[in-house]
Amino acid sequence: MTAPKVARGSRAVSQPVAAPLTRAAIFLIVTVNPGSDNRAILRSFCGDLSALLRAVEFRDLEGSLSCVMGFGSNAWDRLFGPPRPAELHSFREIRADGRHAVSTPGDLLFHIRAKRMDLCFELATQIMSRIGDAVSPVDEVHGFRYFDDRDLLGFVDGTENPRGEAVIDATLIGEEDAAFAGGSYVIVQKYLHDLAGWNALSTEAQERIIGRTKLSDIELDDSIKPTSAHNALTTIADDGKEFKILRDNMAFGRPGQGEFGTYFIGYSRSPRITEQMLENMFVGRPPGNYDRLLDFSRAITGNLFFVPSLTFLESITEDEPAVMVPDAAPATVESAPSIPSVHDCSLGIGSLKGDIRHE
Repeated sequence: MTAPKVARGSRAVSQPVAAPLTRAAIFLIVTVNPGSDNRAILRSFCGDLSALLRAVEFRDLEGSLSCVMGFGSNAWDRLFGPPRPAELHSFREIRADGRHAVSTPGDLLFHIRAKRMDLCFELATQIMSRIGDAVSPVDEVHGFRYFDDRDLLGFVDGTENPRGEAVIDATLIGEEDAAFAGGSYVIVQKYLHDLAGWNALSTEAQERIIGRTKLSDIELDDSIKPTSAHNALTTIADDGKEFKILRDNMAFGRPGQGEFGTYFIGYSRSPRITEQMLENMFVGRPPGNYDRLLDFSRAITGNLFFVPSLTFLESITEDEPAVMVPDAAPATVESAPSIPSVHDCSLGIGSLKGDIRHE
C-alpha cells in the first residue's frame, strides 16, 4: 500500500502541536532499525499512540500530558512510501566562518509535554517498551521551564509566539498540500551555552545581543537595537507580511558536568520559515551580520521532521508501502541549494494558502 489518505471532504484532526506550554518536556529522537519486522512494529504503533497517551494521561487529568510524533525524510520513505509531504527533506546543514548548524541522525521524534516530569517520563517509558526493539535512541533531553519562562541565559523565551487563531495559521498545513492538511513541520536543535562567557558580559551588552530588556522583556527600540540582534534576525517577512513559528524551547543541563543548554523546537506550516531564521543567524543578514548569540551558544544537533495529522497516524496499517525504499546506511545530509534570503529575493512563501512554490 501507499501512504494513507484522508477521505475527501473530511477534516483531518491534528496532533497537539499547539498544546499549551508546560513546565516539563522530554525530547526523544530515535533511528529505525533495519528489517521489515521493525517497520511493521512502528507502523502498528502509529495507530496505538493515542490510546497509550490516554492511559498515562488518565492518572492525572489535569497534568496537560501530550505527545507529538514526527518523521524524518528517510524514515518516511521506508515506513510509508509515496506520496510524500511536499517540503519534507533532511535538515540542511549551514557553515559560515566557524559557525555550524549541524545535521545529525534522527528518524522519529517524540515531543512529550506535561506539567509534571513524571508524566513525561512514564509516557516515554511506555513508548520505548513498545518500540524499543525496533529503534535505536540517538538523543534524549529532559527539559524544564526555568523560573518565569526564561532560558538559562536569563531572558524570557517565546515572547513572540503566535496566539489564538494565529497559531493554527502559523503551524498547520492547509490547501497548499491538501493530502497532508493538518500536518506540520518541526525543526529541533540542541544548543550548549558558554555561561561563564555570557555572564561576563554586562546586562546592556546581553540586551543588545538578544534585542530585548532582560528584566522586563521589552523589545529594544529600533533606534538602539543592532541589526544583528537575535530578535531582528529571526523576524521573517515577505511582501510586508510577517511569518511566525511556534517555539516551545526548554532549558536543560547537568551542572556537575558544566552543561547548560537550550533545546530549540519550532513548529511551522513550511520549514522554509525556520530555515530562513537559521540562515540569518548563522550566515547573517546581510552575510557577516550574524547573530552574536552564536559566540556563546553552539548547536550540537539538528533535525527536521514532518508531523502528520492524528487522522493520518490512526489510518496506518502494518502493511508495507507498495513502493519500498530499502534500508540504507546512516542518513547523510542532502545537498541542496542555498535557502532564498529575504534581503535579496522572495522566500516564495506566498500566502501559504495554496501559493507554495516547492524548491
